[in-house]
Amino acid sequence: MRAGAARTARRRVVVTGYGAVTPVGPDVPSLWEALLSGRSGIAEATGFDTTGLEVTIAGEVQDFDPTAYMPKRTVRRLDPFAQYALAAAVQAVEAARLDVPAARRDRTGVLVGSGYGAEKSAFEAARALVTKGARAVSPYYAVSGGIDSAAVEVALRFGAEGPSGSMSTACATGATCVGEAARTIATDSADVMLAGASDDCLTAVQMAATTRTGVLSRRNDDPAGAGRPFDLGRDGFVMSAGAGVLVLEEAEHALRRGAPVLAEVAGYAATADAYHLTSPDPEGKGLQRAMRLALADAETDAGGVDYVNAHATGTVGGDRAELAALREVFGERLPGIPTTSVKSVLGHMMGAASAVDLIATVEAMRTGTVPPTTNCTDPEDAALNLGTRGAERREIRTAMSNSFGFGGHNAVLVVKAFDGA
Repeated sequence: MRAGAARTARRRVVVTGYGAVTPVGPDVPSLWEALLSGRSGIAEATGFDTTGLEVTIAGEVQDFDPTAYMPKRTVRRLDPFAQYALAAAVQAVEAARLDVPAARRDRTGVLVGSGYGAEKSAFEAARALVTKGARAVSPYYAVSGGIDSAAVEVALRFGAEGPSGSMSTACATGATCVGEAARTIATDSADVMLAGASDDCLTAVQMAATTRTGVLSRRNDDPAGAGRPFDLGRDGFVMSAGAGVLVLEEAEHALRRGAPVLAEVAGYAATADAYHLTSPDPEGKGLQRAMRLALADAETDAGGVDYVNAHATGTVGGDRAELAALREVFGERLPGIPTTSVKSVLGHMMGAASAVDLIATVEAMRTGTVPPTTNCTDPEDAALNLGTRGAERREIRTAMSNSFGFGGHNAVLVVKAFDGA
């Protein structure tokens, strides 16, 4: 992956494993089954008191046992967002058949971000202080309350001594972390990076605040049908929790150790709208630029893309702006390119969403199956292939995954089938 625009010699970066914890299950197989079948992870929220809230539905993580991935003492000190990230990282490392010590600890890094960080721990610490006093605040909050907590735990677990940290670009965080981690490998600062994002901001406070911004669906009586990306009847997104972590490797490093190569991270770009706190530029100018830069970084063009995993959350303005940007970039080719959103099933996992989006994109490429946009029954543009006809068999050699978030953050990744050359 080229660092910046300069055409310097760069090392190829591949994906060799990934893990996910989502509202539809605790691993990638459950994720993929749900995406193809349309099985929703959205339901009435039970993890916090919804009394007095206008929106009471969410995508809470289901069937997750943290002790399957970490000791109980670790569970006790970690916020749920960090538990999810660590579990996803363990899954990813196992899938990649990676032995970190054998891979050289000093050449193995971690970049796992979050949009909100230890939100639940912050809420509980504040409540303990107010209701019980200073002695009731957990000392673990001092070390596990930061947005870097997940990255720290992953590095500790695997003894990764290379570049390590956390980034936050709102709902584009996962894609940003993967893209920047790929650049770290491409520029020879590491051979292996564990990259992705995690979030669990499902508290009464965050639900109340986000509801007031006007971006959440109010379909409390129809949780499974609330997420409606690209549908003319959409009324907002559903807040969710989860994590996605990928193992990225320098291609020759992966081939030498016989790793399963799932895809190549061929292009990445990030831009900012600098337009509004919560709304995208209506014409999607920042996203247009990010898509074009990512395609150039991948040394391809719009004509080479076989599938687009759209950011599309189900907000009226957001989906419309993304479609406007896609029309500008892909022109008359767009109707022939499957363009779908997985948030209809998963809800919006905030910073983690774009990492899980990329996992779904690679799964689509690997299996030759495009996941549908569940609940899109009355599409914004009937001339486009927005995934309204169910899962679609399609050879995918090059795919794009779009992400954007509050604050005008845009991040786009382009992945290709790895040819081994």
